[in-house]
Order: sequence, then structure tokens, then C-alpha cells
Amino acid sequence: MKSSIIDSIKSLPPLSKTILDINMIYANENSSIHDLAKIIEHDPMIVANLLKAANSPLYSFGREIRSVAHAVSLFGMSMTRSIALGNSIRKLLNVDMQPYGITPERFAEVSHIQAMLMLNWYKQINKEKSDKLYLAAFLQETGKIVISSEIIQEDESISFYSEIETSNDLAMVEKSYVDVTTADVTAAVFSHWGFDKEFIEMIKYADNPSAAPEEVQEYSMALHIVKTIVPINKPFSEVAINIGLRQAAEAGYNHQLLENSIHNILENLKR
Repeated sequence: MKSSIIDSIKSLPPLSKTILDINMIYANENSSIHDLAKIIEHDPMIVANLLKAANSPLYSFGREIRSVAHAVSLFGMSMTRSIALGNSIRKLLNVDMQPYGITPERFAEVSHIQAMLMLNWYKQINKEKSDKLYLAAFLQETGKIVISSEIIQEDESISFYSEIETSNDLAMVEKSYVDVTTADVTAAVFSHWGFDKEFIEMIKYADNPSAAPEEVQEYSMALHIVKTIVPINKPFSEVAINIGLRQAAEAGYNHQLLENSIHNILENLKR
């Protein structure tokens, strides 16, 4: 990993007290949804993003959600934590996605879509694993923020974007410019912030699941398939869907379950 990227990661500010409190409540089996809502209510930015997500067509709750308590009760502790983490981290990292040709808002939206596709797909396979994978899918593209900053500093935004725009392998383009992929950088970011080893490793190998340790290989493969189908440059393109479905079949998944989940998410996005 380039020394400039390592330095950028080392200089990242710590996570906010609200996020640390959310993680503490999530880790405490005696905590309740009410405890989580009380913490979130003290952070206006998290409140705004949580309510925005709750009223998004992606989640199809069917009525306007106006209170934090209601949103948290609908999402549950795992999804609430994921949404709070994702939005807070993007704010902390000062997002500028110009080299990837998208706005910060679109980047956040695609992260939501990846997470929702993962949840819709994997809850049909294993509910416990789906909760772990939802958070990882929601945050797995975080490293792109650091890579984007590096590309801007090197004044290579135009050439980088020209390759990203048409590529079906974003990791390969990233590797050619900064010697690492998003998965490498994201893993390093969350290692810096002290996340658990399993979470870090499932993301670290998401660009190369065959190299993953056996205990996280399934998770890394699932993350790889989801971001193949929903890449930030052209989510749900026909080519992306076909490649992702082929990868799922080769990995031994029932590709029909994944195909149904893709259909469900696309239908929600039309609303």
C-alpha cells in the first residue's frame, strides 16, 4: 500500500462518541431498541439520515416515518447501527467522489442499495449471516473515498474516470493507479478504527474471495457478488447482473434466489 494512503488512514480522526456509544449498546445483549433510540436522538445528523433512509422506497415501509423510535423499531438494532455508521463515516472522511464520476449523495445511495440487495438475498439463506453481511455490504466501498482523495492529489482524476466509466472491473483500475483496491483500503480503515477481525477480513478479501481464510470465504464471496452486480459506475447494468449471477452459480449458490432479490430491489427503486 502506498505510503501516502497509509498516512491518510493513520491521520483519520476517531469515530464520534455517538458511534462509539451505538457500538457499545449493540454489543451489550441486555440493551434494547429504546436504549439505541435514546443515543441517536442526541445526534441531529444521524437522526436526519436515519429518517431519510426509513422513508426511502428501498425499504418499502409503506407510510411516512417521523420519529427516531419508530425508525429504530422498524429497522432493528443491526440495520440502525449500519445506517448510522455509514453516514457518520462518510461525513468524517469528507467525501469527494469526482474521480469515480458520481456525487457523494449517489455514492451513499449505491451503498444503501448494495446493503439492501445483500439483506434481501441472504436472509433467504441464513438470517444470522445476513445481519453481519448487511453492515459489511453497507460499508465495503468506504475505501473508495480514500482512493478518490489520492487520485485527486495526484491530479489523475480525468484519466482515472475515463477508465472507470467503461470498466467492468473497478478493482483492476484502482490497482493500476494506486497499487491497492477498495477492499484493501476499507479493511485498513476499519482496522485503524478497531473493528473486529472477522468484519475486517471479510471485507479485505472481497476483491479476491478465493484467497480469503476459510472462515470468512463465504462472506467475502457474497460481498464480491453484490458489488459486482451493483458497482458504483453502473449498478444493475445487464452486464453486471449477468457476471454476478454467473459468479453466484460458480460459487454454488442457488442463483434463482439472487435473481429474485435483484428483481425485488429494482421494483422498489421504481416506486
